[in-house]
Amino acid sequence: MQVKKIKVNRKKNIALVAHDHKKKELLDWVKRHEEKLSNHNFIGTGTTAALISNETSLDVKRLVSGPLGGDQQLGAKISDSKIDILIFFWDPLEAQPHDPDVKALLRISTLYNISMATSPTTADYILSSPMFNEEYEVEILDNEYSVEDRISKNKWWIILYKILAQLLKYCKLKIYFAN
Repeated sequence: MQVKKIKVNRKKNIALVAHDHKKKELLDWVKRHEEKLSNHNFIGTGTTAALISNETSLDVKRLVSGPLGGDQQLGAKISDSKIDILIFFWDPLEAQPHDPDVKALLRISTLYNISMATSPTTADYILSSPMFNEEYEVEILDNEYSVEDRISKNKWWIILYKILAQLLKYCKLKIYFAN
């Protein structure tokens, strides 16, 4: 797996997401840290984005609701290096209809090496980091290289498949004519 370095700007792009039973907890956390958060950009899924925008001074760009594709929209933004931090208060005790999307969002966040908090304590750690208000470099998956690498590896499989197909066809002809 090839990696590349990208610059994370001083002004972070922060995704805010919370499951239904965790929305109040995220809202309370945001209110406690509103001043510290105010210098950054925000994006969120459905109701969470609307709730935080309405209840605080933060302007949160709204995507669709998580179960309707919002988690996937965030995942796409993460893979395009448009999200620096994911604050995702998910509910581990409640089954979600979009559990595969939730798992995919957590997976892509880890794969692209973005800071991620899933509770108030881990979110506090991110906020208290000296890196929170500073510019820094991070290594992420080089998805351009990965695609090219997979294509070149698949070329050999395609060639091998064609050779084997021709060989099988030839063998069947010999068996057919032998009988």
